[in-house]
Amino acid sequence: MTAGRLLMAALIVSAAIVWAARAVLAAMERARAEAARGRALQVLAAFAPAIREAQADPAALLTWQPLALAARKLLPDEFAAADAAAGGSFPFTPDQIRDAHSQWTAAWLAWEQAHDAEYKRRAAEAEHALSASGGSPLERARLEAVEREKLETYQRRYEEYIRVARKLQALFS
Repeated sequence: MTAGRLLMAALIVSAAIVWAARAVLAAMERARAEAARGRALQVLAAFAPAIREAQADPAALLTWQPLALAARKLLPDEFAAADAAAGGSFPFTPDQIRDAHSQWTAAWLAWEQAHDAEYKRRAAEAEHALSASGGSPLERARLEAVEREKLETYQRRYEEYIRVARKLQALFS
């Protein structure tokens, strides 16, 4: 073999090696990108129940939001992709958290009105029974029990409302 042919063969082999190396690197990059998309899809899927639960019950954010923040620290690239796809902070934007607080407050106000109406009705029934019985001690005790139950139920629910409302507010403060 002449030196020229040997040089030509070496160049062809070198070119083939470079081409093969580039092909392998491109395939590896595609595999990395596909794996990253897969992890981002897993993040989206993992938080789908969180979004559904938080829409139904704002208190669910108290469980899911800290978990989302921890996951965001562990998987920053995947959450950046999820943020870009969602058009905001995934899975909950600050506006969604504020809306959840408003929803929690509105639910409390609705409960409070229903509670008041229910116990006014029950107290009126007990007062009617008391007057019909001519002031019976048993009927008086029933009326007092209705009033005690109204207050106890209200206090328990109000404590829950305040506890959750403060924690929701802390999530967006």
